[in-house]
Amino acid sequence: MPDSRHLLAVPVALALAGVLLTACGSKADDSGTTSAAASCVDTSAPTIKVGSLHSLSGTMAISEVTVRDSTALAIDQINASGGVLGKKIEVVEEDGASDPKTFAEKAEKLISSDCVAAVFGGWTSSSRKAMLPVFEDNNSLLYYPVQYEGLEDSKNIFYTGATTNQQIVPALDYLKEKGVKSLYLVGSDYVFPQTANREIKAYAAANGIEIKGEDYTPLGSTDFSTIVNKVRAADADAVFNTLNGDSNVAFFREYTNAGLKAADMPVVSVSIAEEEVGGIGAQNIAGQLTAWNYYQTVDSPTNKAFVDAYKARFGANKPTSDPMEAAYTSVYLWKNTVEKANSFAVADIQAAADGVSFDAPEGTVTIDGDNHHITKTARIGEIRPDGLIYTVWQSNGPIAPDPYLTTYDWAGDLGGS
Repeated sequence: MPDSRHLLAVPVALALAGVLLTACGSKADDSGTTSAAASCVDTSAPTIKVGSLHSLSGTMAISEVTVRDSTALAIDQINASGGVLGKKIEVVEEDGASDPKTFAEKAEKLISSDCVAAVFGGWTSSSRKAMLPVFEDNNSLLYYPVQYEGLEDSKNIFYTGATTNQQIVPALDYLKEKGVKSLYLVGSDYVFPQTANREIKAYAAANGIEIKGEDYTPLGSTDFSTIVNKVRAADADAVFNTLNGDSNVAFFREYTNAGLKAADMPVVSVSIAEEEVGGIGAQNIAGQLTAWNYYQTVDSPTNKAFVDAYKARFGANKPTSDPMEAAYTSVYLWKNTVEKANSFAVADIQAAADGVSFDAPEGTVTIDGDNHHITKTARIGEIRPDGLIYTVWQSNGPIAPDPYLTTYDWAGDLGGS
């Protein structure tokens, strides 16, 4: 975009810029200024651009490539059915490269240079927090598909993965009901695990659960001998695992090599889905537990159709998983909100979002217009030798999002993340 001093020096250029802004249907935000997103999104073309921004390289690629693929599947299905408001969706794809700074830079490019109407992507909370000011400053929209630690909301982000009360708290309730009196906490060293463990420790203190240890390791770390030895020595009733990416492969292989078994010291993971199980090896993780909102084994006609479509497109041996289902769902939620608003404009989408639903593979989900999260059914799953995850417990229907845990007395001192 031209420097403002140059525009002032060249009146003709300023006049031309004003004409272009008007032609593109720019909108002023609450402060009266026009955002980059509003100024260049072209709604007069037969297509509408959206961004796909995931880690296609680096330590998080093991998890994020399938999220990219499911986003593409949803877009292909929507295009085959006529598109959105009569326009086919055109995808501009970028690689976040498992690096928060790169995510922020690519988000800026997608918004300001590629002029996308919305972006679908992100995984780690570090990547999301790096992108958040980019979307707010440009008044553009991010659809973020992964469970996270909560304690956040933004008018420019729609969170289609679980927040804390839809995943971590149900997992803790499940462990408590099973008689767990002590936990060992293991996580990657960044925002999500650190904040999630603050929440877990607050829950534990209020519910008579002892925390016997807490260890973090950098994303991508593959040496877990010391941590696993500490876990074994602590002899907790269970391990709560917030590792992300391919560190999980090394952790569970070391866990198995150390002779630790699910029957003696189960591990509950919140970032391991069917895709990661394949990388870890089912023999190294069978019997362990996960907390999510969707598994490939969910028994419903909607999910069967989704699984069949995904495998037909990407391969019969490719499993479906919670984050990629949430990404698939997010595209349809955007479509349904745009059609309710009859507009691609950010302000119109924000105004129309409340109550927008989608019959997702996980079950029906609905947007909360106040905090931009969605209702989710909580599920605890057990990993079986076939590499799939089977539900052993689920909530009685969708849980309303409570990102700030305002309904829990024990969470009063947690504050924002």
